[in-house]
Amino acid sequence: MKKLFFILLLVPATLAFAAAPTTYYDAAEGQTEDNLRYALQSIIDGHTDVGYNGLYNVYSTSDKTSSGALWDMYSTCTWTWGDKCVSYSNVCDCYNREHSVPQSWFGEAAPMVSDAFHVYPTDGKVNGQRSNYPFGECTGGKTLTADALGRLGTSTFSGFSGTVFEPVDDYKGDFARTYFYMATRYANQCESWGNHFSTANNGLTAYSVDLFLKWHRQDPVSEKERVRNDAIYGINNTTGYKQGNRNPFID
Repeated sequence: MKKLFFILLLVPATLAFAAAPTTYYDAAEGQTEDNLRYALQSIIDGHTDVGYNGLYNVYSTSDKTSSGALWDMYSTCTWTWGDKCVSYSNVCDCYNREHSVPQSWFGEAAPMVSDAFHVYPTDGKVNGQRSNYPFGECTGGKTLTADALGRLGTSTFSGFSGTVFEPVDDYKGDFARTYFYMATRYANQCESWGNHFSTANNGLTAYSVDLFLKWHRQDPVSEKERVRNDAIYGINNTTGYKQGNRNPFID
């Protein structure tokens, strides 16, 4: 039960969070185990639902590269905000909204379906390849084209033997911290989603905790994530589309 929040407990009490208000996490101070999870949930729940179409407005601030293009963790394609998918046949045709926690797992229900912390702009074709398979590690597997990132194959990570989608190393930590957020923000809901989620380990399966802690350690928080966290919260976001909450695992 303690493993999921070990990464938070390692943070010294005197260390300032990224750009959160100084009192943002006060209610979680001194809490441990389940109490810590629910204290964090009470801080980050009740966020503003920007709506499914509103995600595109969020992306114009939260997922912008230094060159002004949209950041895509599933391809090396270059996107402008207007390259949204209507239909696609190939990698680099367009981008759409990837539910890193597949929406079929939670019945496409709000507010999960439009929670920007787990819905990313990604290449439509690679998004389709990932489908609703869980994340994992595989040997070999299939990468669609030279422009595509990630591969689909049979799990080689202990605890799961089915088909998985393995992101590239540069973004594994991003997805790990996304799942820690989802297991915290949606405590008492995610336990019924199956796949990576369960009633144990603060909402995650033992396989998921082991996998995502490994990815978190191998791929620490990046400036990309800090910028995204601030934008979704509302800092430096001029679009009017902001959730008003933060991912404590990025902070």
